[in-house]
Amino acid sequence: MANIIHRVGIKAQVHDVYKALTTLEGLSNWWTREVSGAADEGKEIVFVFKTPSGEVKGSMRMKVMKQSQDRTVQWRCTEGPAEWIGTDITFDLSQQGEYAIVLFGHRNWKEEVEFMGHCSMKWAIFMMSLKDLVEKGKGQPSPVDVKIDNWN
Repeated sequence: MANIIHRVGIKAQVHDVYKALTTLEGLSNWWTREVSGAADEGKEIVFVFKTPSGEVKGSMRMKVMKQSQDRTVQWRCTEGPAEWIGTDITFDLSQQGEYAIVLFGHRNWKEEVEFMGHCSMKWAIFMMSLKDLVEKGKGQPSPVDVKIDNWN
């Protein structure tokens, strides 16, 4: 199994980051504007990605597997790109001085493929969007995110 991991420090309290990861409003302000469902443990969240003109580029359904207040968030992809099905998205949080540290993981890919490289880069972009949301009050969720290639 292969994993994507990123570490980002956000000048904030862990609770503020946790809120951005566990509410539909928070998620829609850093990852994609179109979020529905329920962000509670055991429930499902649907994320839809569109172009700036409104064309649907893709969607994912995540089951919220675990939430530990101000410490951990874990989702499992149940619908989306074939390579994502059964993978886990994890956010492990810790407070280190003035920084909330996010150790992000997109875990259990069956194999390292080109699409994994694209997703790793996009996750890095979205981790910076999360940082901007919490530190500056405004993220860059899809469809206003940084475009990196012809796949988005």
